[in-house]
Amino acid sequence: MYNRDEASRIRQEFWTAFGRYMNPVLSAEGMKINWINYHTGLKDVHFRMDAGLTSATIFISIEHSDSEIRELFYEQFKELATMLRSSVGEEWDWQPEVELEGHRNVSRIAKTFTGVSIMSKDQWPDLISFFKPRIIALDSFWENGKYAFDTLK
Repeated sequence: MYNRDEASRIRQEFWTAFGRYMNPVLSAEGMKINWINYHTGLKDVHFRMDAGLTSATIFISIEHSDSEIRELFYEQFKELATMLRSSVGEEWDWQPEVELEGHRNVSRIAKTFTGVSIMSKDQWPDLISFFKPRIIALDSFWENGKYAFDTLK
């Protein structure tokens, strides 16, 4: 098993490698973008990627602290479900309420890849192959979808 420092170093190595791999890829608008720390431009709406010991997940995270506002954002994403599905080319899991540590609730739209570990460098190509097309597809979706949220800003 890995101690905390070694596990942290391996995780950092993976995300650095992924960032370098994605660096030449431009956004749907043709601009340079930080794929790992993707900014939607919408407060409390994030595109996130996470890799752990047994799985990897990419997700849209709606993190507004007011549950009613968070629900409005989630419902707006549901209105765009066909566009999202068309962009990502697959069904994702819709989670209206997920409780995080600290009893904080968020809404998520996620895709999970099981049976992989960020700790296994041999599996990094599988992780990259999972994340890359999906974050690019999310960016493509967001290029048009973001305008549906203008009234909720």
